[in-house]
Amino acid sequence: MVKVIGAGLAGSEAAWQLARRGIPVTLYEMKPHKKSPAHHADTFAELVCSNSFRGDRLENAVGLLKEELRRMGSLIMECADATRVEAGGCLAVDRYGFSQMVTDKIRNHPNITVVEEEITEVPEGPVIIASGPLTSDALSDAIGRYFGEKYLHFFDAAAPLVTAESIDMNEAWWQSRYDRGTPDYINCAMDRQQYETFLHELVNAEEAEVHGFEDKNVFEGCMPVEVMGRRGFDTLRFGPLKPVGLTDPKTGKEPYAVVQLRQDNADKTVFNLVGFQTHLKFGEQKRVFSMIPALKNAEFVRYGVMHRNTFLRSPGLLDRYYSDLRNPMLAFAGQMTGVEGYVESTASGMLAAIAMAARIQGREVPDFPKTTAIGALGLYISDTTVENFQPMNVNFSIISPLEHRIRKKAEKNLAIANRALAVIDQLAEKEKEVLV
Repeated sequence: MVKVIGAGLAGSEAAWQLARRGIPVTLYEMKPHKKSPAHHADTFAELVCSNSFRGDRLENAVGLLKEELRRMGSLIMECADATRVEAGGCLAVDRYGFSQMVTDKIRNHPNITVVEEEITEVPEGPVIIASGPLTSDALSDAIGRYFGEKYLHFFDAAAPLVTAESIDMNEAWWQSRYDRGTPDYINCAMDRQQYETFLHELVNAEEAEVHGFEDKNVFEGCMPVEVMGRRGFDTLRFGPLKPVGLTDPKTGKEPYAVVQLRQDNADKTVFNLVGFQTHLKFGEQKRVFSMIPALKNAEFVRYGVMHRNTFLRSPGLLDRYYSDLRNPMLAFAGQMTGVEGYVESTASGMLAAIAMAARIQGREVPDFPKTTAIGALGLYISDTTVENFQPMNVNFSIISPLEHRIRKKAEKNLAIANRALAVIDQLAEKEKEVLV
């Protein structure tokens, strides 16, 4: 029997992969009795920062990672695909339907027993700890004692949500960037004067108190919009407010700046402000974000929040399968290992579970090489040559390059993806022999 601590994305995936290999699992989850500051629902695999799993094209590294997970039989990807909502070239989901589906499948699996209990000490193995970047203080302290060294911290931010009916469509329009796919984003334009006024109010707005917060501690992949605004006049226009690939139907031209809204549920009744993670006070969010013309009457159903994320100095602590270098029957998974993002967390949970299952069953641990996205992530977090280790999204720079040169980036990335999937198909076929 394997204990899995935490029923987030990584923990749910890990439990599922162990169970489908015939290994009994006890899955410990502290909800609903206790929740982190960023979690609200009682269901598993709750999505916090966004409802998007990001790009779905193979020319994109996260698109490759998702396809690798699909071919390896990922629970998270199965549920994400089943609850998909329109988002252009991205995979976005109905966050509530997605979490409920994961919960139902986990609770109904005969090899998984769910225990609603907070774990406050590092258990004896075999165990996979996937308690997340918001690990409770008690377990966080216990892990710190176990490794005998301090954690690193960074702060993560979640974007606000607004109701669809409160968006002024006289000031907005539907379009996906470069008209890729169906027009799945609502675009809210600003001219230069409107942008200047908005930016001035944004960077001078009152922030909520967050103990220990400094701009340098913010992970670049989920940076608060006000922090980006302070970095320069055009920083937002090259980031979440970039107008490239969009055409304002009023003028027939590219707008000066654009805020994009992405649907957050299947009914298209709630939309999130893409890239607008923030830790402004709630009243300030209402005041400043309502300065966007299409959102002047916006009804906010959730304001952005700022919360602490915690992760290990994994190089020197964990191996390429997310296991403790001193004790391979104790593994970690999810953002606490230094992978960043929903899909990356899922991949870490899958790989930790596949390796754990092989060790328990006396089999050779499958080799996920650096030519695959799953393998490259595990090798990144365990690479002791990495200086100033920081959380990492999957990207092609951590995957082995091709042995031959291809000039065009998209063609090169697609060739890397096809090479990876050929390896994954062989691994998936081999793993079928141990599935129940």
